[in-house]
Amino acid sequence: MSKPKVAFIGTGGTMSSLGIHPLELQDYGVHNNRLQASGIVERFPTVTEIAEVIAVDFRNVPSTEIHFAEWQELAGLCGRLAKEHPDLAGIVIGHGTATLEETAWFLNLVLKVPFPVVLIGAQRPASGLSTDAAINLVNGVRVAADPASRGRGVLTMLNDEIQAAREVTKTSNWRMQTFRTPDFGALGHADADRIAYYRKPERQHMPDTEFDIAGLAALPRVDIIYAYPGSDGTAVKAFVAAGARGIVSAGFAPGTPPPADLEACAEAVKQGVTVVQSSRAGSGRIFRSQRLTDAGILAADNLNPQKARILLALALTRTSDPAEIARIFATY
Repeated sequence: MSKPKVAFIGTGGTMSSLGIHPLELQDYGVHNNRLQASGIVERFPTVTEIAEVIAVDFRNVPSTEIHFAEWQELAGLCGRLAKEHPDLAGIVIGHGTATLEETAWFLNLVLKVPFPVVLIGAQRPASGLSTDAAINLVNGVRVAADPASRGRGVLTMLNDEIQAAREVTKTSNWRMQTFRTPDFGALGHADADRIAYYRKPERQHMPDTEFDIAGLAALPRVDIIYAYPGSDGTAVKAFVAAGARGIVSAGFAPGTPPPADLEACAEAVKQGVTVVQSSRAGSGRIFRSQRLTDAGILAADNLNPQKARILLALALTRTSDPAEIARIFATY
């Protein structure tokens, strides 16, 4: 029986990093020594026992350096791989964990490929003692190759846990179980005997989305303001002056900006800036209260601020109508 064919795209990050000692588990990045995708497969060859792995060298950087240009190129690369390999079972993308959730969410909104795309990373470098890079690579390929992974949108796979791109977030700086889905939990697990799923994401996801980034030079500027006692609206005004077309308010739980920020946001709305209310709590829906409604501020549903920012930016490539943007947030 032939093995499934899975592409592995490397973007850098901790899983590609090499320190100089097995116990160098934190400041390994100072060496700026990273493996390309092909080098990661060579270092952990067990993955080739479960699939025919096509290693695709893409980037070799910390994920803090990845933004729209890389996202756009990644989306195009996934599309090309689908055309070049009609028998491809899925794609795995190795990524630094700092912005892994943002890349996964962006791709979930723009990809047009029919098979699973799974993002993986590691909390310990490839050279580290008990690195999780090897098992995450193997399990990521298993998840991508499993037919049950289809129809669930872009997935993440770390620490044996399969999670939805829309919902997952990084919750700890160093712990192995850092990627969590507040409120809802994992979709399933990569157990030793099989890939076990228990639920599917409810919201719209790739490949059936309305966003098209082909030929797009840049995303509209969208900034995030963070609530804290005494915030006086200065950040809002500065972002508007800098040309922001959208602002996401990371408000106090359950979704309330400080009074001066609320006033500044209301003024920004009058100037044509779209403002969306999220919460710094990182969990739970935003209720569009009368106060938010009067200010013209939209609700982010349960998206955290960093994900609300991405959806708002993509929404603004299509429309500036508040009702349409509200529909988009209710759809995705």
